[in-house]
Amino acid sequence: MDFFSEFPALSRRDNSALRRFIDNGFRDFSREYGEALENFFDPLLQFLIAFEQLLLATPWPIVILVIAGLTWAGGRSMAITVGAILSFLVIGYLGMWENTMSTLAIISVATLICIAIGIPIGILMARSDRAQGMITPVLDVMQTIPSFVYLIPVVMLLGIGKVPGMIAVCIYAVPPIIRLTNLGIRLVDREVLEAADAFGSSTYQRLMDVQIPLALPNIFAGVNQTIMMALSMVVIASMIGVKGLGIPVLQAISNQYLALGLMNGLAIVALAIIFDRVTQRFGKRLQKHQEQSH
Repeated sequence: MDFFSEFPALSRRDNSALRRFIDNGFRDFSREYGEALENFFDPLLQFLIAFEQLLLATPWPIVILVIAGLTWAGGRSMAITVGAILSFLVIGYLGMWENTMSTLAIISVATLICIAIGIPIGILMARSDRAQGMITPVLDVMQTIPSFVYLIPVVMLLGIGKVPGMIAVCIYAVPPIIRLTNLGIRLVDREVLEAADAFGSSTYQRLMDVQIPLALPNIFAGVNQTIMMALSMVVIASMIGVKGLGIPVLQAISNQYLALGLMNGLAIVALAIIFDRVTQRFGKRLQKHQEQSH
């Protein structure tokens, strides 16, 4: 027998009152501070728009050449570089260039934001067990709560558009880089740290010259996972007005256009594979470099 079945009216009344309290409180908060939050995020919006317009305005051969150069610099693999070039040529041939550039812009900016936020938090967790104990449950919630749920407060505060989509992507994608930065720094050999202390290194020098360089393979594994999770949010972010490859996928779902959904879905997969292979190979190169330096 359900314990609460004995108090159905009381239970419903309490739940209703709690929901009204939460809804009214958040609505009042959004009315009071919504405009201030929009102004706070306006520089981010302008940067994102400018970066997207730059990608769209740049001739496609130059964009592909830059992408090929970055792919070679990160992966040092001719197969991956040629694959990236062919993928973008096919994307352009199939008429998905503009949506791909929009997606590339938001994923790039979101990844930079996640790195800027995630690495310092990961360092804080690695330096303090108390901070780790407080932050880990928050990361668990961020990774397990359905993405549609936290779209609701973001949209209520900031409306529909690029910035709410960016925030949603960052909330979903930032936990891996935080966790793996924390793990990488904690895995640094104690003997190495003792040697650094013996040479008179300060706390800052030990962190910047020893711990972070040795943790870079783990940190780049976190970057890899962050990019993958950001790309997985593309379709969901398009539901709140983020332009890119997600919008045609949503249109294909609502109108049952198989070819449209398949092509744009494969374009997202191509981006994911390119980012994944490049960051993985770059992380492995860093690991080999660290092993050789030892």
